Amino acid sequence: MSLSRRAIAEFLGTFWLVLGGCGSAVLAAAFPNVGIGLLGVSFAFGLTVLTMAYAIGHISGCHLNPAVTVGLCTAKRFPAGEVLPYIVAQVIGAIVAAGVLFVIASGKPGFELGGFASNGYGEHSPGGYSLVACLVAEVVLTMFFLLIILGATDKRAAVGLAPVAIGLGLTLIHLVGIPVTNLSVNPARSTGPALFVGGWAVGQLWLFWVAPIVGAVLAGVLYPAVAEVEEPKVATRTATA
Repeated sequence: MSLSRRAIAEFLGTFWLVLGGCGSAVLAAAFPNVGIGLLGVSFAFGLTVLTMAYAIGHISGCHLNPAVTVGLCTAKRFPAGEVLPYIVAQVIGAIVAAGVLFVIASGKPGFELGGFASNGYGEHSPGGYSLVACLVAEVVLTMFFLLIILGATDKRAAVGLAPVAIGLGLTLIHLVGIPVTNLSVNPARSTGPALFVGGWAVGQLWLFWVAPIVGAVLAGVLYPAVAEVEEPKVATRTATA
């Protein structure tokens, strides 16, 4: 499969992740009486990855996330020369999805942009968590997300179940992280909404690039070290044997 086709698949997949995940937060989370809440938003993000993994996993690997691409490259599961095209496609997909979401959301009478599912720390954290707390949360949660991805896609893992494990893993870390940062673990997902909010969201965007990539690199180093298969030792005959 050509790189251009795989990049288009990454564009489409990341578009779906941002539209489905951020869209659930903007449009459905607080809908009066029947809103889906944090649990619903968490599942929405997980379902976007699960569905796209089956839809485009065989085309591009379904990264949908610059941190995933960097982490896979660090673990020597993805060629370094293709990292930048993947990241560009992911970021563009996220921005276009945020634009579509803005058009939909602004069609409601009395629409106010608000946070628009942007990620933040300090006074812009949903729970008011500090910069350090948010940094640690994003690094650790991204690291474990990549460990799940690397383990579930290991050739020794159960065949065909990787999308389920990865989708549920993303759901779980959203359940933990939404109150802290609105949860990113994905620089592209953070970039799309932030560009529409501007101001503080763009000013704080650096953390949601740095922390997920640091966490992904840590996982890319840690998983091969833990999961490496040791070659069986071959007994050698001695001269007296």
